[in-house]
Amino acid sequence: MGDIPHSHPRRASLLARQQLVDAAAAGLLADSALIAHGRGEAFDYLLGERTSDSARLAIREVAARLLAAERPVISVNGNTVVLAGKAAIRIAARLSCPIEVNLYYRTPERIEKLLTGLEEMRAEVASEAPPNDGTQAQWADSVKAIQILGAESDGRIEGLEGPRALCSRIGIEAADTVLVPLEDGDRCEALMALGKQVLVVDLNPLSRTARRATITIVDEVSRTLDLLSEALLMNPEPTDFDNSANLRAALQVMAESAERL
Repeated sequence: MGDIPHSHPRRASLLARQQLVDAAAAGLLADSALIAHGRGEAFDYLLGERTSDSARLAIREVAARLLAAERPVISVNGNTVVLAGKAAIRIAARLSCPIEVNLYYRTPERIEKLLTGLEEMRAEVASEAPPNDGTQAQWADSVKAIQILGAESDGRIEGLEGPRALCSRIGIEAADTVLVPLEDGDRCEALMALGKQVLVVDLNPLSRTARRATITIVDEVSRTLDLLSEALLMNPEPTDFDNSANLRAALQVMAESAERL
């Protein structure tokens, strides 16, 4: 892809698409990853490729739930690592929680490449300026302390069968709250059945994942995780959040967009 001018209205979307194409060519993603991203892009068109007010409220609530959790974990797949890996690391550093690479189509080669990519991102984030009043050394220490899980699948998600049930014993299995960008419906339902809070990012407000999750952020993953990283600094308190009303608000935004055509 040639240089995209900063004035291009879809510059961010086109760059993200190319990132995934390059990652797929390098063996980090399954073939279906590009299909999933394209499906999400269609919903993002209807959002105007921007974060809605209802999504911002959901992001604030997710920040509050993560801060209040005893054992939070961030579960990432290949698309999330490629598009928002650094943001996920910043969030994990602020929560002192692990990141688990957990794949629907798991192969040893893909796991190794994604873990290596996250470790390289962790080193870059550790060198950034601290996001709050702490020193750079304190920030670097908190980033370097993040556990990056996924090499060992020594845990299980009860209620699922086959490879989808695999997880880390000290990650998803032990967690009370799971932040899962881009999750599938069956796994979301299984995690909920185990009594975990499941906080998801899903551009489709009608998906099973969106409708079954504790809280759904209807927004693009890289925008969401950047805003979530900022929201954590505000130390919000959990509320009596109505996820059904949140999804209806997202659908209303999309409907209004369609009416303007």
